[in-house]
Amino acid sequence: MTITILVADDHPIFRDGLVRSLEEDDRFSVVGVASSAAEAIGLAATHRPDVALLDLSMPGGGLTAIAQIASEKTAAHVAMLTVSEDGKDVSDALRLGAKAYILKGVSARELRDILLKVVRGETHVSPGLAAKLLAFMTGGKTDADRSPLEDLTKREEDIMKLVATGQSNKEVAEALGLKEKTVKHYMTAILEKLHARNRVEAAIMAQKAFADRTDG
Repeated sequence: MTITILVADDHPIFRDGLVRSLEEDDRFSVVGVASSAAEAIGLAATHRPDVALLDLSMPGGGLTAIAQIASEKTAAHVAMLTVSEDGKDVSDALRLGAKAYILKGVSARELRDILLKVVRGETHVSPGLAAKLLAFMTGGKTDADRSPLEDLTKREEDIMKLVATGQSNKEVAEALGLKEKTVKHYMTAILEKLHARNRVEAAIMAQKAFADRTDG
């Protein structure tokens, strides 16, 4: 299976290198190259790629492109590739429909691995951004004496330990001897308890909480 990619970035040298890095692997085919949000939206509608890989700061705004492409479903998945480590940017991208938020410092191999996971239905946020996203989500107010996981049952916490490592509902179900439908029901309850808007935010909150426990 060949994964079709739309690449959108307004820096020609970086964009050309990105296209070469993807296409040196036979599993990927770049079907469209854009330098603005408007071009990305148009090319997504034309080619309907498996993944639209978008820059945040291109003309017209990457968030604008995410919003329209995700809402119109002109790409199966949307991923952000950017230099921004701002918590609000991460949160906005995920809220609008991005399945991955990737920093431009990744290697070509890492990027390809992440995109393969995205196509399989997994989500990704570059390591190191968890604390910034959590701080934004909580308005910069964190309680060092209380973990967001304290409201979870033991079973819900076991599920979140696996979700935090990037495992899908199916993988979690297999690991814990549950039905996938049961895990989905648990995830609905977990999102409500954590006040998380989606699975990615919940996973990031869990990663931070588990890391704090280890450090403590």
